[in-house]
Amino acid sequence: MDLNKLTALEAGKMIKNKEISVVDITKAALENIDKTDKNYNCFVTVCHDEAIKKAENIQKGIDDGTFTSPLAGVPMAVKDNMCTKGILTTAGSKILTGFKPFYNSTAVERLENAGAVLLGKLNMDEFAMGSTTETSYYGPTLNPWGENRVPGGSSGGSAVAVATDQTYYSLGSDTGGSIRQPCSFCGITGIKPTYGTVSRYGLLAYASSLDQIGPMGKNVEDVAEVLSIISGHDPKDSTSFNNEPLKFNLENNVKGKRIGIPLDYFGEGLDSDVKNSVLEAAKKFESMGAVVEEFNMSELEYAIPTYYIIACAEASSNLSRYDGVKYGYCTPNFDDLTDLYYKSRSEGFGMEVKRRIMIGAFVLSSGYYDAYYKKALQVKAVIKRAFDNAFEKYDAILSPTAPTTALKMGENLSDPLKMYLGDIYTVSVNLAGIPSMVVPCGFDKQGLPIGLQITGKAFSESTLMNMAYSFQQETDYHLKKPVLKTSKEA
Repeated sequence: MDLNKLTALEAGKMIKNKEISVVDITKAALENIDKTDKNYNCFVTVCHDEAIKKAENIQKGIDDGTFTSPLAGVPMAVKDNMCTKGILTTAGSKILTGFKPFYNSTAVERLENAGAVLLGKLNMDEFAMGSTTETSYYGPTLNPWGENRVPGGSSGGSAVAVATDQTYYSLGSDTGGSIRQPCSFCGITGIKPTYGTVSRYGLLAYASSLDQIGPMGKNVEDVAEVLSIISGHDPKDSTSFNNEPLKFNLENNVKGKRIGIPLDYFGEGLDSDVKNSVLEAAKKFESMGAVVEEFNMSELEYAIPTYYIIACAEASSNLSRYDGVKYGYCTPNFDDLTDLYYKSRSEGFGMEVKRRIMIGAFVLSSGYYDAYYKKALQVKAVIKRAFDNAFEKYDAILSPTAPTTALKMGENLSDPLKMYLGDIYTVSVNLAGIPSMVVPCGFDKQGLPIGLQITGKAFSESTLMNMAYSFQQETDYHLKKPVLKTSKEA
């Protein structure tokens, strides 16, 4: 039996039944990473020794009843913008060279308290700024589904690690689609929860009002179990809602559910294979007893400019802390303090991060604040109201996740505007602060995965999980796997 092909819950059940030890399954995962990752570049850091030591301790805890979670002992990995105590945390940037936090992010802490084994830290677009995982200082991550294809971003490493069975599940962060788009491109399942459902404490900020941590996995059951562990109120995060951890009772039943399809998402620029797969998925829900209806939501056309003004403004503020003094990269040659700041930031940040910092500084400047940033906040409120109105009528909204399937390497990197427009179906969800998840729903003519986006009102994660679970019970898209490269083919 290839242990790495198990789902997270299957692996957890085998551990609980003593069919395999935590150490054995951890060693199998690490061996698979050593064999596979040289072809895909998912990991920035692999915690070989730490993982084995952790596995030994977790096994003792399972044996004595300390760890009772269904995922106790199951190896996992997290995006490299989440703090991990004593383990390199880079956010994919040169400017955080050598940075090892002295504490865990709350999401990581909760998983470890449930008995998870951390395999390592996953590659990402630098400071989560990008849609392809090509802007990482540590090189691009490659999509296993196609030759020279991007995995999406910014959580590309998190998606590919799951798609290639290098980890049983992973954590990503989603500021404008950074969990959902990689899930779509790599044929896996993931969710961006309601803003405030999962603590952001220990997450290296990109845009604080939009960032949200969420799980990525092989199927809905795994994703639901991980979310139930990491959700819930955290006093360390002032934006964390005072809610209990989410609990899910998955069932295959969508009868009577009202589903809306926004016509504004099916116009110009949408690939025909993506469009057909999403509409076929809608028909599948209809055949299962749901009521599907098209509607107009014209406010969505303002989502891209609104998102990038707000996100870049917050990034400009958040990234001002990286100055070469307190931690991370410091330029070796400088004349005075101002020169130290200038050179450390110029040498430490990549081009895409610099671009967004400069845009953010511009829209926040005294002469342009009202014209851009203030106006964007007003439009954000309009978009949220549009979703509120839609959810008075519908239980969920179905849409594409991205206008195309996985793009070729370099196709968008040289054209930032084209890259930004690739987020057209995802950014509005972050602006509204609502939950949205992605499940595989088909493949294009080249065999590349297509993801279906299911969006709901705030705190409707249970509804979304049940709809996604029902879809996966009736389809097998999530069970299909890419043919992986061997070292000889790389």
